[in-house]
This record gives sequence, structure tokens and C-alpha cells, in this order.
Amino acid sequence: PMTLRDLRRAAVTWSILEYDDLATAISALGFVQADPIRAPARAQDLMLRQRVPGYHAGDLERLYQTLAVEEDFVVNYGFVTREVQALMHPRGGLRRWPSPGRKKAEAVLAFVRERGRVHPRDVDAHFAHGSVRNYWGGSSSATTHALDHLHYRGLLRVAGREGGIRLYAPREVPPPAVGAAERRARLDALIDVLVKKYAPVHTSTLTWLVARLRLATPQWHREVPAALARARHRLAHARVDGVSWYWHPEQSLADDAVHERVRFLAPFDPVVWDRRRFEALWEWPYRFEAYTPAAKRQFGYYALPLLWRDVVIGWVNASVVDQRLVVVPGYVSGRPPRDRAFRREFDAEVARMQEFLTGRA
Repeated sequence: PMTLRDLRRAAVTWSILEYDDLATAISALGFVQADPIRAPARAQDLMLRQRVPGYHAGDLERLYQTLAVEEDFVVNYGFVTREVQALMHPRGGLRRWPSPGRKKAEAVLAFVRERGRVHPRDVDAHFAHGSVRNYWGGSSSATTHALDHLHYRGLLRVAGREGGIRLYAPREVPPPAVGAAERRARLDALIDVLVKKYAPVHTSTLTWLVARLRLATPQWHREVPAALARARHRLAHARVDGVSWYWHPEQSLADDAVHERVRFLAPFDPVVWDRRRFEALWEWPYRFEAYTPAAKRQFGYYALPLLWRDVVIGWVNASVVDQRLVVVPGYVSGRPPRDRAFRREFDAEVARMQEFLTGRA
């Protein structure tokens, strides 16, 4: 019978694979979650460095315009392949836009189409629409709010970034609405992307992930429950310690070799992203504490889970001081493994992180 050890090994070996280049890695992943915090690098870069040899911090942003990827929302915001993005659209365009802001949105869209490529400050300067309450209770430019919604609805695309700020351009005419059979096929394909990325998937997480597709495909939200039912029948699965776990049929539970390697993972890396699965497989509660008051933090502002072979044994806090990487580890057991191989591989990961951040060893 399958054990938690089998699931733990699968969680690592299915997720952390090395690809020939950045485009191939993103295509295999389907989408890469983005996060603006840089401590010591953004989450998307920290994830890609584990999968693309020679990757350096900022490569995704620098190469964005040469890749067949877009910024969009799946179950979280990030970088998606155009094939995955096509599965989620059309989201309705300007239809059903709340009437108080629709005329402004139409004017902003016309301005972007006229200019071709815009910075939000240029749009704001042209319209000076004032402010609106954003989702987090703060104040934001009404034009920025309109740009975000036009992007989400598929009428604009992110053409690149300037100093981390999104630059917008018109998107091609949104694709036409699709029939019932095509909608079912697209939802099934999106679920497959999610499951492949986060497998093996805890049964509760599968339910949550599929429910989040109501945000990726709001136009088909009534069809999401049926898609979940189909997924439970279609996906490979097993019960371990009374819990059902799911994975894609193409993923094999063969006894793959685990690399003798230390890795500093991003807080949102697929290996550790699901906190429920994390506690089940590694038996301790890692937490992302960037938004936790300093006095209440147990691990650190941006603690990176520390993977040794196929076990997350602790965490590290990393920072760059005078262009040199400073790494402070913490261990669940209170001390590092006594294995000489661990010390050697830990130092090797520090060197790789240093080169990734600064371009030099």
C-alpha cells in the first residue's frame, strides 16, 4: 500500500525537474505564481531558479516579451502560457460592467488602443478620474482600477514592466463564446494543469483549487461543481491514512531517485505551497510570515523552506549585504543533520543562490 513517504517523494520528484530553458519550464508548469516581495528575490524567480539551470534573478521580467507567456489570474496571479490563458477566456469583456464606471472604462480602453502601450501614470494624468476604494480597503487611482479590470476581462494585456510597474497594451479581439462541450473540456484541462503542478493533491485542496476556478472563469462559475465531480472520477487517486490524494494519470508513482541536494525553496513553490499537505508530509507547520508582526514571527519575514533530499528539515532567511549573500538557517530538530554530505550540499546551494542573485560566485 502507498505511504506518506511515497507521497512525499512524489511531491518533490514530480515538481522539481530541470528544463532546458525558461520557455520550456513555464510551458511544463502551466503558470508561475508571482509575488512583488523581493527578499532576497521575487517568488517567481526563486521558483524558476530551481528548474532552469543558469537562471538569474529578474530573467523572467527581462525576457518576458520574447516568451509566449502572459500575466493573468488562474488560482493566483502570475505568468501563464498563452495556451493556458486561452482556456480561461473570454471573461465577458465590457459586458456586465457596473454602470457607474463603464463609461470611464470605455474611455480608458480607447486611450490605450490609441496609444498602443501605456504606463498607468500616463493614463492617470490624462483622465485624473480620482480614487476608488480597492479590495484591500486602501485608496487607488480610478484609472489603475480600470486598467486592472480591463486586463482581467481580457481587453488589455501586460506588455512588460517598468521598475516593476505593469505596462498595458490592447489585446487582440477577445475570442467568441464557446459551447457547452468546449466549456467542459476547458475546465477539465484547467484542472489537469492545477493537479499536475501541485500533485499529489490532498482531497480538500482539490476541492479548494477547483472552487478557485470561479475566479479564473467567472463566466462559467455554475459549471465548476460538475467539473470537480468529473475530476474525482478521472484522476488517479489513492487513500493514505484515511485521506484521498489525487494526481494526473500521466504522473507515475515509480520509485524515482531523490537528488542528493539542498534547496532553498520559495514560500510559494509548488512543493510547499499547500500548507495542509506540507504538515501532512513533513509533520511541522511552516508559515509565511511577511505580514505577521515581527514580534510574533517564528521563522522570519521571508523564510525559505529548506529541502534536503525529499524532506523539508527547516528554513533559511537570506539577505544580501555588500553584494554577499548572508544565510541564517533554522532547523525543526534544533540542529542540522550531522551528515557531511548535507554540509557540502548546503554550501553548494548558498553558492548557487549567490550567483543567482548577483551574477557572480
